[in-house]
Amino acid sequence: MKKHVLIVLVFAFLTACNSDDTIDYKAKNNEDILAYIDKNNLEAQKSGSGLYYIIDEPGSGKQPVATSNVTVAYKGYFLDGKTFDQSNANGISFGLQQVIKGWTEGITYFKEGGKGKLLIPSHLGYGSKGRTGIPGGAVLIFDIHLISVN
Repeated sequence: MKKHVLIVLVFAFLTACNSDDTIDYKAKNNEDILAYIDKNNLEAQKSGSGLYYIIDEPGSGKQPVATSNVTVAYKGYFLDGKTFDQSNANGISFGLQQVIKGWTEGITYFKEGGKGKLLIPSHLGYGSKGRTGIPGGAVLIFDIHLISVN
């Protein structure tokens, strides 16, 4: 009998350790983004993926695609306004396939010279696990200026 109980306990422990503890933040993120938009009197559009974007200036140059290399000046912050990352005014260059899904999609809504905001739910950012400096489930907001499509 003791052996049977021990086997059941070991099995329960192993299956608990192997369980996937990822959390789906989609509904909560959407609710938080809508509250932020309302509080700040913003007019945002929502894409099919759940990304919200605001185009302040659409720009007039080339429009990037998901495989483009771009130069973007940006400021990244949380819903509470705390900045977690920022470029200088000259921006940084990168391939849109090298960044989070929210950027890969969101930058393509602008043309060169365009400015606006991306409100990125966690499933298009760093997910439920997060990364250094960004907690799991966090909504990310970016003020962006698409300087060029390279």
